[in-house]
Amino acid sequence: MPASVAIIGSGFSSLAASAYLAKAGYDVSIYEKNSTVGGRARQLKRDGFVFDIGPTWYWMPDVFERFFSDFDKKPSDYYDLIKLNPAYSVYFGPGDAITIEDSLEKICRAFEAEEPGSSEKLKAFMAEALDNYNIAIKDLVYRPGVSPLELVTPVTMKKLGQFFSTISKEVRKEFDNPRLVSILEFPVLFLGAKPSNTPAFYSFMNYADFGLGTFHPKDGMYSVIQGMEQLARDLGVMIHTEAAVQKITVTGKQVKNLLVDGKEIEADYILSGADYHHTEQLLDPGYRQYSESYWDKKVFAPSALLFYVGFDKKLENVDHHTLFFDVPFEEHARVIYDDPHWPEKPLFYASFPSKTDDSCAPVGKEAGIFLIPLAPGIEDDESIREEYFDKIMTRFEDLTGQQVKNSIIFKESFCINDFIKDYNSYKGNAYGLANTLLQTAFLRPKLKSKKVKGLYFTGQLTVPGPGVPPSLISGKLVASLIQKESA
Repeated sequence: MPASVAIIGSGFSSLAASAYLAKAGYDVSIYEKNSTVGGRARQLKRDGFVFDIGPTWYWMPDVFERFFSDFDKKPSDYYDLIKLNPAYSVYFGPGDAITIEDSLEKICRAFEAEEPGSSEKLKAFMAEALDNYNIAIKDLVYRPGVSPLELVTPVTMKKLGQFFSTISKEVRKEFDNPRLVSILEFPVLFLGAKPSNTPAFYSFMNYADFGLGTFHPKDGMYSVIQGMEQLARDLGVMIHTEAAVQKITVTGKQVKNLLVDGKEIEADYILSGADYHHTEQLLDPGYRQYSESYWDKKVFAPSALLFYVGFDKKLENVDHHTLFFDVPFEEHARVIYDDPHWPEKPLFYASFPSKTDDSCAPVGKEAGIFLIPLAPGIEDDESIREEYFDKIMTRFEDLTGQQVKNSIIFKESFCINDFIKDYNSYKGNAYGLANTLLQTAFLRPKLKSKKVKGLYFTGQLTVPGPGVPPSLISGKLVASLIQKESA
């Protein structure tokens, strides 16, 4: 009989791992507490509007291509991709925005218009970013974080200084214009830490942004989940929804079974793509690797307050992705990472998928997703959500020069309490563990339990880190470790 693997959760990393393991001949079953697959990448449908509840950015298309090619498939076998032009726009004041288009040549022109001479600096910066991308994505991030020696190669030794400098320092060496600095620091926010705490080597995110571009899967990011679900099922993976795991049972330091809605499910291996901290709470205390003080000291990526809004008209002066950087970034970052509380003047981001994709809203109407990054663990209630919705909508109207409040058909919100309730997320974080220097590679929580044989972890709290492409990679890495153990 083939070895059995029980997987907790059905997000990107879990689905990826399930496909690799099923292909290798394992008997794989997924247990998802919610009613649909996808983990944080679920979908909201209401009154003809369709919203991605979780991720809305599709970057690093090569990582998706590499994943599907491992199964002799292509992304286009499951979903259609649209390259966005513009990729996004950034507001700095009323009617004052910089547009980032779909090629480096066009972006150079935008930089030059903002600051003469900056385009040549950008080309040099991007050449270094491309070099880092080739090292990171084609090599380093596909290593399982087992040993510090994974980072030691002839190529990475030449880059050592970039691990001890920061994105913020490197950008400011070449660029003085604060608006251009903000745009160049933006991509590393996907890694969950302040640019001033993110190693300079992570400039490869700038290549992902300006070099590879921004895409939209038709029908939304959830179509990627549906494609991965179909692949997994075709490989023989059994997927159970509305199946909450209450306990992981261990016998003689070896996993024995999962308790799922009161029923014992035996498995040779248990893999959790759910929140790492929560998963360890499913174990008796003696089998947990990390203490509460360990987790409390970690730098977590932000949580978020999200609004899903249906408008009764098409909106003007916004792109599919639109950033609002009209208030100081440093102050907002401080109340996320240094002194956690609600920001007085929040930066925010908005996505209007119906600008690109007619399936996301009824004819003549607009679907809007608004996001405010927040410190995890702070107070969350309905009155606070309403206060902040009014704040950002007032600013949105002023910045984009249009009235929209009286065009709202409905809105739904999602915040810290929902991340905890729906995903068992530690302190309600949205994006996992930040990629700071001391939380990189082998310094992150391990894919393989040090205390329980046959217990593994995957996803954004372990290697390689936050984001959808890293989640696909994490699933591949952990599947390889399980195969290695059972060989």
